[in-house]
Amino acid sequence: MPVMHFHVRWPDASETRCYSPSLVVQDYLAPGQRYGLEEFLRRTREALGIASERVRAKYGFACSQAMDQLAEIEHIATRFAGTADAEVTVLAFD
Repeated sequence: MPVMHFHVRWPDASETRCYSPSLVVQDYLAPGQRYGLEEFLRRTREALGIASERVRAKYGFACSQAMDQLAEIEHIATRFAGTADAEVTVLAFD
C-alpha cells in the first residue's frame, strides 16, 4: 500500500507531519485548504479509519500506526478546543 504523509499547521502556527497508510487522505484533505477544527477532525477520523480498514482488508489486521496518528491529532486538537474559529491548514502531502 502506498504510504503518504500530510503536513498540517495548527492554530498556534505549530506544524505536524502526519502519517497515513493509504492515499485516501487525498480524498478528504487538500493542500492549501483551511478547515475549522471540528471539520478537520471529522475528515481525518474518516480518512484514517478508511486507511486502517484498507490495511485490514489487505493484511488481515488494522493499522495501529494510523490509529496512533489519529490519537495524536486528537490530542493536539484538545489544545484548541476552546478557541473560537480555530482552523487547521493542510500544508502539503508527501
